[in-house]
Amino acid sequence: MDIGIDIQESDALKVRADVLVLKYAQGFYGADSLVFSKLAILYRNLEKRLPKPNDFLFLESLGSLGSKYILFTGVVELYNFRYKEIRDFALNTLQHLAGMKPDISHVCFTLHGANYGLDETEAFESEVGGIAEAIAKGLYPSSLKRISIAEINEPRAKRLSAILGELLPEGLIKSEVMGGLARRSMETGRLIEAGINSEEKPLIFVAMPFDKKMDDVFYYGIRNAVNKAGFLCERADEIVFTGDILDLIKRRICKASLVIADLTTANPNVYLEVGYAWGLGIPTVLIAQDAQELKFDVKGQKCVIYSGIRELEEKLCRELVNLRR
Repeated sequence: MDIGIDIQESDALKVRADVLVLKYAQGFYGADSLVFSKLAILYRNLEKRLPKPNDFLFLESLGSLGSKYILFTGVVELYNFRYKEIRDFALNTLQHLAGMKPDISHVCFTLHGANYGLDETEAFESEVGGIAEAIAKGLYPSSLKRISIAEINEPRAKRLSAILGELLPEGLIKSEVMGGLARRSMETGRLIEAGINSEEKPLIFVAMPFDKKMDDVFYYGIRNAVNKAGFLCERADEIVFTGDILDLIKRRICKASLVIADLTTANPNVYLEVGYAWGLGIPTVLIAQDAQELKFDVKGQKCVIYSGIRELEEKLCRELVNLRR
């Protein structure tokens, strides 16, 4: 039997599915917080039942959400929830549902990783890889027919749909033996390894202003070039952490093989991140839209100047390929 998989450009709270699956990373971030707020009105002392890593909390939504049931899957804290953990989360969730609710036919997931700066493509492929592995091994509800991944952000939903089309052109996952997954994965060369070998890939950290106006620069100018050159592309993104955001940035820079810094608007935080990378001896590639914006302490450094996103992608890709050689 084949199981359909699709991207739903929708609010996860409104998707009509049998089960909406959310992670609980020992704290709330995004959709899981909104869902918990609604359920906490219906269930007393719900916070005391929240799952530890590798545990689960299964609840009826009682009409408060689009899905009939909600499953919180307990995972490690967000700082440590990376590609391998995302893959394991997807696989373990379907395996748990196989025993708890074998009669469900439609499960809805959300994307993990992108809103706290992980490489969006790698995070998505890790999640789909975990889903495909569970299905190939028979670790899924016996009545399952459809899996959706809900994404409310329209540009991101379109990017994910394009990636899914590359991974699974027919929008189907074969529920066969593991060899079925291997054959399909070899067609794309990605599903089998996504999440498993992710940390072995060289990492580029991107330092740039927290500004929605710069999103297209990041996703289409920088990230495309970084991925084409064979690197993971990470940044400190929009999520609100309970800890120090500077500590997160320092951790990411320390793991990076290279730092790309967009000095457009001369953001002082970006200059601080460049200085930290220099102090660690990590190579940097500086980019900017206007050379006149560069401050005196970087004017002597090579800087890729760009006037458009396509120009940036082409120049940056050449730069990165040459550096990798």
